[in-house]
Amino acid sequence: MSLKPLILIIEDEKPISKFIKVSLETQGYECIETQSGTNAISLVYSINPDIIILDLGLPDIDGTEVIKKIRDVTLSNIIVVSAREQEREKVNALDLGADDYLTKPFSVPELLARIRVALRHRSINNMDKNKAITKFEVKNLKIDFEKHEVIIDDNEIHLTPIEYKLMELLCKNAGKVLTHKFIIDKVWGGYLDTDTQSLRVFMANIRRKIEKNPAKPEYIKTEVGVGYKLIDE
Repeated sequence: MSLKPLILIIEDEKPISKFIKVSLETQGYECIETQSGTNAISLVYSINPDIIILDLGLPDIDGTEVIKKIRDVTLSNIIVVSAREQEREKVNALDLGADDYLTKPFSVPELLARIRVALRHRSINNMDKNKAITKFEVKNLKIDFEKHEVIIDDNEIHLTPIEYKLMELLCKNAGKVLTHKFIIDKVWGGYLDTDTQSLRVFMANIRRKIEKNPAKPEYIKTEVGVGYKLIDE
């Protein structure tokens, strides 16, 4: 049995699918291709891939329908790779359960970086559920979830309760794009101004406290019109 991470590529343009497959196999991944959304759903049930790379514009059913049908039955990380650039398309895919979104054309190094992040998330999800994650660290940012401490450059910073909840949510989903709706639902239970202005204010306050240059953040990235992502590497 192969111990290589298994990646399912769902892409109807054969040259692109082949290019992705060859690029990933040279990096030690095992890949299976399909051009059909319906067949992809069956493959998810039968092979349980580690990562799913999904194009939205499939010939039989839309890629968003694939996400709907598989999200509740697999822990596979879903990386959408699509030519659709509209913010609402990205938000919809992420809200349905996609873990990441790349817009075509994309670079192989960028795709590989997203896959590495996704595999780390899968590894964490597969850990003993009784073993809680107590600490997070990236670059000079450290968080101790048990002590509720946030440290940047070896200096503890003060966050308000809401700011800490936002920071904790971002850290526990590091590398993953979190939509405005997802964040609002998790932190406020959905009760917040629908224009997300309050969320933007809180995020700006956090950035002022942890970023050397809030105008050019190195920790919390904005996905314009979509949401936020905390870096993972």
